[in-house]
Amino acid sequence: MGDSNEAGAEAPPAEAGARGGLRLLSPGEPEEPSAQESALLLGGSEVKSRAVVKYSSAPPRAAFARLEEKTDLKLPPANWLRESAKLGPAGTTILGNSKKSKPFSSFGMAYDFIDSVGNDVDVVSDSENIKKLLKIPYSKSHVSMAVHRIGRTLLLDELDIQELFMRSSQTGDWTWLKEFYQRLIDQKWQRKKKSKEHWYQKAILSKFLYYSINGDGAAQPVPSAAEQQESRSDQTSGSDGAAWPAPFEMPSSVSEDPIASSQGLKNDFVRNILWTFEDIHMLVGSNMPIFGGGRYPAVSLRLRDNNKPINVLTGIDCWLDNLICNVPELVMCFHVNGIVQKYEMIKTEEIPNLENSNFSTKVIKDIAQNILSFLKSNCTKEGHTYWLFKASGSDIVKLYDLTTLCEETEDKYQNPFTMPVAVLLYKVACNMMMKKNQNKKHYGTIRTLLLNCVKLLDKSRHPQIIASANYMLSELFQLDEPKKEESSESPFNENSDESYSEEEEEMGDSDENGSHSTGSDPPDDSKAVAIIKSVGELSVPEKYKSIHQIRPSCAFPVCHDTEERCRLVLSYVLEGLKSVDSSMKKESDLPAADPSTPIPLKYEDESARGGPEGLEKQMALFLDKMGSLQKGNYSSQSGMIPGSWQHKMKLQLILKSSKAYYVLSDAAMSLQKYGRALRYIKLALQSHDTYCCLCTNMLSEVLLFLSQYLTLCGDIQLMLAQNANNRAAYLEEFHYQTKEDQEILHSLHRESSCQGFAWATDLSTDLESQLSVSCKCYEAAYEILQFSDLKSQNTEHYVQVLKRMGNVRNEIGVFYMNQAAALQSERLVSKNVSAAEQQLWKKSFACFEKGIHNFESIGDATNAALLLCNTGRLMRICAQAHCGAGDEFKREFSPEEGLYYNKAVDYYLKALRSLGTRDRHPAVWDSVNWELSTTYFTMATLQQDYAPLSRKAQEQIEKEVSEAMMKSLKHCDVDSASARQPLCQYRAATVHHRLASMYHSCLRNQVGDEHLRKQHRALADLHYSKAVKLFQVLKDTPCELLRVQLERVAFAEFQMTGQNSNVGKLKTLSGALDIMVRTKHAFQLIRKELVEELDQAKSAESSPATEAAPSLSREEVLRLLSIFESRLSFLLLQSIKLLSPGRRRASNNVEEDLALRANKQIYSQLLRATADRNTSLVERIDVLVYLLDQLAQGSAVQ
Repeated sequence: MGDSNEAGAEAPPAEAGARGGLRLLSPGEPEEPSAQESALLLGGSEVKSRAVVKYSSAPPRAAFARLEEKTDLKLPPANWLRESAKLGPAGTTILGNSKKSKPFSSFGMAYDFIDSVGNDVDVVSDSENIKKLLKIPYSKSHVSMAVHRIGRTLLLDELDIQELFMRSSQTGDWTWLKEFYQRLIDQKWQRKKKSKEHWYQKAILSKFLYYSINGDGAAQPVPSAAEQQESRSDQTSGSDGAAWPAPFEMPSSVSEDPIASSQGLKNDFVRNILWTFEDIHMLVGSNMPIFGGGRYPAVSLRLRDNNKPINVLTGIDCWLDNLICNVPELVMCFHVNGIVQKYEMIKTEEIPNLENSNFSTKVIKDIAQNILSFLKSNCTKEGHTYWLFKASGSDIVKLYDLTTLCEETEDKYQNPFTMPVAVLLYKVACNMMMKKNQNKKHYGTIRTLLLNCVKLLDKSRHPQIIASANYMLSELFQLDEPKKEESSESPFNENSDESYSEEEEEMGDSDENGSHSTGSDPPDDSKAVAIIKSVGELSVPEKYKSIHQIRPSCAFPVCHDTEERCRLVLSYVLEGLKSVDSSMKKESDLPAADPSTPIPLKYEDESARGGPEGLEKQMALFLDKMGSLQKGNYSSQSGMIPGSWQHKMKLQLILKSSKAYYVLSDAAMSLQKYGRALRYIKLALQSHDTYCCLCTNMLSEVLLFLSQYLTLCGDIQLMLAQNANNRAAYLEEFHYQTKEDQEILHSLHRESSCQGFAWATDLSTDLESQLSVSCKCYEAAYEILQFSDLKSQNTEHYVQVLKRMGNVRNEIGVFYMNQAAALQSERLVSKNVSAAEQQLWKKSFACFEKGIHNFESIGDATNAALLLCNTGRLMRICAQAHCGAGDEFKREFSPEEGLYYNKAVDYYLKALRSLGTRDRHPAVWDSVNWELSTTYFTMATLQQDYAPLSRKAQEQIEKEVSEAMMKSLKHCDVDSASARQPLCQYRAATVHHRLASMYHSCLRNQVGDEHLRKQHRALADLHYSKAVKLFQVLKDTPCELLRVQLERVAFAEFQMTGQNSNVGKLKTLSGALDIMVRTKHAFQLIRKELVEELDQAKSAESSPATEAAPSLSREEVLRLLSIFESRLSFLLLQSIKLLSPGRRRASNNVEEDLALRANKQIYSQLLRATADRNTSLVERIDVLVYLLDQLAQGSAVQ
């Protein structure tokens, strides 16, 4: 024993054998060939096998030492059970002394190769389990395996019933399975002890392998039976004692590494191999020792009793081992009673044809495909633990759902598989989430994995995993992307072929040679999920061909609208928050709150807050708080420790809830549900306020979210202000709360008062308050972008905030301007401008000025022009306010009016300069031009009607009026076809009419300068002509046209008074009568409207509900008609006098006589018509039209 101890002292420390992590083989590493394919041609059929070593902890292969004949294997070699450099860190595991792998071995491999789970690999298992399954039709031995499903991957682990029931006797666990087993399978169960022969064979195999690696080692005396038994018990207790974790054991850190400290979940295999057998992909763990060197680069060793021939089971076992590890040859050592007799070299492809162990590789392939199809078709629920069981000596294989059986017990969590399965589901989902942007079609699978993970776990015992899983579930729904669910090509609608059901779990290893009695089975086992009635069926090709369908539970849920998607997100967020809150130690110290009781949304009147001044104070406090966030202040009410998993998780969940509420608010906004939108944005801002209280280092991304939230809040407040008629409905929407919202708010109130943004989210009934709040929201959003330096990275959002700020300042400016106009209309004409009006002007002007600056800072010339236009309108209102002072009869155009009108002109001109050209925005350009034309026209009209003669000379006033009128014409576009064209034409006609009247008046009142008189005469005639042309184009101004024509006639009469010769007078008179004839068009329009008015009156009598259209002023028509009749009568009389024989020359007597006769006839008819007082208006017009026709026929003076 001394030599043995000395040899052990030279071995590396025990820690060196510990698996430190995955080590991928380099291409030149002398382990077995990594990716060599082997195709075996047997009996004319081909079996395809390919093995790729994914991981190996084995050292370079030890040289194979051929033992001398007659070597006694009962004597131990010097190196027996010792570690050495030749053996490497795996030590005794390689040489088979610790044959039994730990429980949950498949899960250990799954954790290490998480990328393969659920996707690429069909089976993950120990090679011993694979061999045991493929030998089922040939063996009478029992089979007991735990089966779990993750996507398309099955995890297989040996389920040692003896181990479980021994544990049940000691701890009380698994009593439900023990009772079920005794009731349905083995009513007289008792633990079967392993025979001495078993231990003897195991011992000589171990010694043989150590001899083979070190043939020169000195033999040692064989230990006594007591020592062997002690050694065996030590090994057994060491390997089995901690084999099964307690049912409620939980990993210490799930969020960082969910399995870091869990027991029994490590990958302890010497090598992990990706083995493809035909079309089946398997991740297999193997501890088979492989020797090499010299003539034998890679061989496997087997020890065989020479008295016992090689049977089929041994052949299949050796063949599968070599296939899995890609070993080309088998070395078989034969012994008799432990004495070495001979060696035999067998190639792997020859093993199926050995004498007494002949088997068909095609049948093995069929068995593998049938078993896989059987399991995949029936193990459909992810997260469930299935038990594949075949009793010793039985031909029937049964499959049970242990999870369902466990749920029927009092404590459904009394299952040691729960935690490992949940962790694996969690890890697979995490791994897929990392690749979700490349594989959105896997969202359904990820969701299924996470839901099943949550289902498996007890909320009170595993809050961290549940919170994390719920957060990942919420992350599956992309709130910031456009909806794609309704598209048939959407990846969200695609079912994944990687998942078939709900959840997943795991089980452990089992004792190798435990025997289970009962060769008979109950005739009817209703608890079994599926049954293979005879193991012989497994050899029939495609007997159990998989026909399972993808289950709908793996499809990503189709959300038909944004609200449904956000509500799903919030449901997961709420579950996550509940898990975090339940794990807090100080929860009992917090004031109790009933989540089912609505938290009142208090309404605070604007007057109580001190009006706009109070709003300014709250804004200052808010900005101060934002500044403190940059320094990382932390103020949680629950005492949550910064950096703890609760702190990190709650931050993420709260941020997700704020995003969801923001998207809900935006959706409600687009549906014009402004009360609902305000409620959601309030919840979003309350979530964000809580996030700010918990956050120790505010990220720029989160500040950008806040800026977006405040921008949307400003939009909502503005729309509420503009839709005051529906305020009652909006108020009802605002105060409605779902139970889910109440519970989330309850969780938020554990950390914060949630009042940081109360100033922005109150639903006020005051229009000014709503507009002010909207503006302050935009200002806050702008300030956040400023002091966090986000505007350079988010220019689009920055521009939008400034645009909205400019827009709401325009709205506030218009609001104050309209209030000032209302005050102006209410006060008496004699009163002066009040201080209240002036204050409103100042407020309005300040808002317009700031808005103009906002738009100019982002180069928005169009909106800047609109605000300049509104400022011009404000100046006009100011001018109008100064026109009411003094007596109306003594009123003059005041200097104040002139000052404000000129300011208005300046602002309109600035607006035009801002636009540059009409092409930039034709509609705005035309609007500004129209307002400018109106301002010039109003100013000129007021100066003309209320001439400031006390301050200015008549000539100066006329000059200023003329200039203003011409400027009005310049900005009045009569040619462009638009909706405003008729107005422009009417304006231009009116301007020409007024200018003509002014020059006509100047001509009447002026004496002296003949040149100036001629100029005025020409201008008057020009403007009258232009006015008539424009009024003739318009169809709805016959009275104005008639008035202008009458003024032209009066102008001709005035000219005639200054003429001395009859010829000149006759010529002027002829022109005046020609003007009279041209008024026929105006009379026809008047008559048409009068007839329509009469028809409408008749129809109104028959149906009183019919509204009459606006009609002509009959008084105005009568007055103009009377004037026209008198002037026509006067002109005809004068023509008769001038054409009388006493006043005319002798020439042209015939023509003049005809004209005289016609004029006398028309004059006579006119006198008779005007003398009849009973003639209707329409009849009088008809007479005049007839008489004008007579004049037009050339009977009048030519």
